Amino acid sequence: MILPLNQILFGDVIEQLKRLPDKCVDICVTSPPYWGLRDYGVSGQLGLEETPDEFIANMVKVFNEIYRVLKDDGTLWVNIGDSYATGGRRFSNNIGGFSKDMGWRSAPPGLKHKDLVGIPWMLAFALRADGWYLRQDIIWHKPNPMPESVKDRCTKSHEYVFLLSKSPKYYYDSDAIKTPAKDPADDLRRKNSQTWDMKNTPDKLRNGLRPVKSGNKERKSGAERGCPENGRGNVSGSVPWEGKLANRRSVWPIHVKPFKEAHFATFPEELPMYCIKAGSKEGGIVLDPFFGSGTTGVVARKLNRNFIGIELNPEYIKIAERRIYKELGMFA
Repeated sequence: MILPLNQILFGDVIEQLKRLPDKCVDICVTSPPYWGLRDYGVSGQLGLEETPDEFIANMVKVFNEIYRVLKDDGTLWVNIGDSYATGGRRFSNNIGGFSKDMGWRSAPPGLKHKDLVGIPWMLAFALRADGWYLRQDIIWHKPNPMPESVKDRCTKSHEYVFLLSKSPKYYYDSDAIKTPAKDPADDLRRKNSQTWDMKNTPDKLRNGLRPVKSGNKERKSGAERGCPENGRGNVSGSVPWEGKLANRRSVWPIHVKPFKEAHFATFPEELPMYCIKAGSKEGGIVLDPFFGSGTTGVVARKLNRNFIGIELNPEYIKIAERRIYKELGMFA
């Protein structure tokens, strides 16, 4: 079978996935519809199930097909947000710039008005029970979250990205997404953890020693150890934050960036970029079964990967094709 590389398949996600052969994609990066938050205006859409359990059951079916088409050393990266069991909340429909009142939804059975549903972890545990290895929960921290008119809780400023795999060993390039070891968080942590007694150690400081408490012990500088100095009292490269790269942490601060053509949530390019760089090689195939406005496809091509997209809504396909053509010159 010739794979539909760099194409967007239109139709039901499970039906389109069944068209793909076994073990044909290297990585899946996707953000499925969130439960109970939006009506996308097409029949057969996911996310409008009556209960969270029904939604999770449908998601498991989708990801079971993804398990089949994913290579044995492939990974799945799922961005998913949560929702509240807020009786009386209205659905919204924001396709093509209009908003339509979709009626009332009450809290589902088993949940109280204002309960946080816990959709992300419900999905993660369900996928683990279905055979996936649940490897990590990554926090997408949003420094510029959407404001919320709430006064009895904090404004939500994060979502989850779950890393899952088919086997204990899988392709993962940690070097591709490393971060500078010295960052403001490190400086603040060191400032808070180190105690300096300037009155008691002036001679040591003048001699280039920088006492750092580790338990009850002081670490000596390179000068005292007879090693060449870098001008700051430490041997160049002798501490982990000096000119080094560190393993990326599990909290990713990424600003939300609006996409003017879409009147629905789109994740920023930086989010799938980290996933794709870590989970695939150049020339690999990236699958996004909930293609939306095409962010995953755009990033995949920019990183010299191929993509396969699946989308149920024809309006979104038009948006994605225009975007990819504008940014990459495809679909001409």
